[in-house]
Amino acid sequence: MSFKIDRGLFKYDFIDHHAILCVPVDADVKEIRKRYLKIARRLHPDSSFTESAEQKQLGNELLSKLVNPAYEKLCGDRTRTEYILILSQIGKRLVQESTSVTLSTDLARQLVEAPNLDHFYKSAIAKIGETQYDPLEQALQVIAQVSELNLVYLMRSAGKSSAPLPSAQPKVNSSTPQQNIPKSTPPPPAPPKEDSVVEQYVRRAQSLIDKNQFAQAKVELQDALKLEPKNSHCHSLIAMVYLKQNQLKMAKIHFDNALKLDPNDETALQWKPKIDKALGQQPSDHKVTSSANNGDKQPDKSGSGGLFGGLFGGKKK
Repeated sequence: MSFKIDRGLFKYDFIDHHAILCVPVDADVKEIRKRYLKIARRLHPDSSFTESAEQKQLGNELLSKLVNPAYEKLCGDRTRTEYILILSQIGKRLVQESTSVTLSTDLARQLVEAPNLDHFYKSAIAKIGETQYDPLEQALQVIAQVSELNLVYLMRSAGKSSAPLPSAQPKVNSSTPQQNIPKSTPPPPAPPKEDSVVEQYVRRAQSLIDKNQFAQAKVELQDALKLEPKNSHCHSLIAMVYLKQNQLKMAKIHFDNALKLDPNDETALQWKPKIDKALGQQPSDHKVTSSANNGDKQPDKSGSGGLFGGLFGGKKK
């Protein structure tokens, strides 16, 4: 399915990722992440909001083709810097060239004259965000509406910082056809690779694990499991995080889950018997429950370093 939007910033061959996520153009990474998680849960095929097969398909396509790339762009250090630079240039260029802008919604026209620009803009964005993807069939129209708000906000903000210019406010035309796009408007960077939500979490988690940043990696994997609780790879990977933090019982729980979902999981097959041994348990077959029995035998005399100390070279403290 093709998602074509020709209003707001999209008119200038620019993908308005802020509009897709319905966050202000000055939103920080924390705010963007929070909003993304909310949308991802709404659009995921297993969501209770998507009842019919058609809605599940539409939600999945919106997620993979629009929402995921938007989150990747706005949260990657390099891509975010490039994107914000181009975003600011568009607003300044339209003001400097006194470009006439066609607005389709009353809300965008009200923003042109709003005395308290920031308050009106952010309040409108927050209000729209409450029902942005309800219903799914109107999502593109809502994204276009948000993009018009972003366009007006950028032009008014650019006008403030360019006091000598005579056209500090956008020229609004609510009836004429779409205006010609200035040829000098720089093109946006190529869109990022479209990965699934969980793949993005796993990739970030693996990068954090490589840097020994286990606490942050655990957060990424926990978010992934919220979306796909039956993903054996995520269970296996978070088990390794717990293992490297010497939390053997939690590691056992997730290795058990990984093997229950995928009896051939190589990482779980390798490490679970060693954890069982360290916990003073006999290695069992793979038909285990997802919750560990904490009342089993006490660990043997393996020292305070536990399995982590013995297998990863940790020193006894």
